[in-house]
Amino acid sequence: MTDSKLPRRRGLLKGAAVAAGAMSVPMVSMAQTTSLRFQSTWPAKDIFHEYANDFAKKVNDMAGGRLKIEVLPSGAVVPAFQLLEAVNKGTLDGGHGVVAYHYGKNSALALWGSGPGFGMDANTVLAWHNYGGGKALLDEIYKSLNMEVVSYLYGPMPTQPLGWFKKPVAKVEDMKGLKFRTVGLAVDMFTEMGTAVNPLPGGEIVPALDRGLIDAAEFNNASSDRVLGFPDVVKNCMLQSFHQSGEQFEVLFNKGKYSALSQELRSIIDYAVQAASADMSWKAVQRNSQDYADMKKAGIKFYKTPDTVLRAQLAAWDKTVEKKAGENPLFKKVLASQREFAERALQWQNDYGVDFKMAYAHYFGKKKA
Repeated sequence: MTDSKLPRRRGLLKGAAVAAGAMSVPMVSMAQTTSLRFQSTWPAKDIFHEYANDFAKKVNDMAGGRLKIEVLPSGAVVPAFQLLEAVNKGTLDGGHGVVAYHYGKNSALALWGSGPGFGMDANTVLAWHNYGGGKALLDEIYKSLNMEVVSYLYGPMPTQPLGWFKKPVAKVEDMKGLKFRTVGLAVDMFTEMGTAVNPLPGGEIVPALDRGLIDAAEFNNASSDRVLGFPDVVKNCMLQSFHQSGEQFEVLFNKGKYSALSQELRSIIDYAVQAASADMSWKAVQRNSQDYADMKKAGIKFYKTPDTVLRAQLAAWDKTVEKKAGENPLFKKVLASQREFAERALQWQNDYGVDFKMAYAHYFGKKKA
């Protein structure tokens, strides 16, 4: 190499170094971590809090260090039923709960989970929410309440039991006068049936049962009920009910904190919600079925809720929603949207679906003598 070419080469190297230095600036900013503090509405030991952590882990793993969601258990910052206000105000950056917990702010919010949903199971309710107009309606309700939040619904819950009772329920009259725990619009439905309802948060139910402050209660599923201690204080569980047969989880973000995130991180959240929804469904099958089997082995008695009680629920529900629709235009609007979607979706679902109980009986039914 001649001396005449050295200055040109040094210039090129200097230019490359300057360019590399310029490129290092965004790389540094990308490495910065945005931390969001969430709270769930569930005790730390509940499988629902585990689901909240599962969602957060999916976001954190995909974000590669650029976003970190920390999830605290119920009560760490605010009581369970104050989650929406805390996220709206920015006291919390986000949260994990259910829409029915906000029922006191607008009765229409209970329609995401409470009641028979015109026959829709939880997955079909989510289909309505995501593709049948439900999301826009939920956003409209939050806007009417001046709640600056971003809401994601996910995680279709299995049908919830009627609940845990000191004595098995044999007829509709057995529900009258009972001091009973439930939440959402199920409060109104059971009240219509003559039940004295107390909408306690999840962590307060079993202590209230143990002290005799309530006679019976429902929470959600075999795994949650078992770890929360229901079998320790009550030995009878009634399976099947329409009071909350289509509920799902809600992930909330403070709108300002969410909007400040890059589009890529918002997309990661969106797809993490979808992935967590599927994963939660699969985990629920494994854990709920195992805990159900273990409780039966431990001597807990499970009974099918009588059809007369189920029909009474439907009749009470019809009276409840007729009254609420007359009082609240948004309630009426949500109800009409669900009904239209359910009529079409369930005709397809019922016509196409096979009776899996027939197959179960074929393989696992009692052997003939």
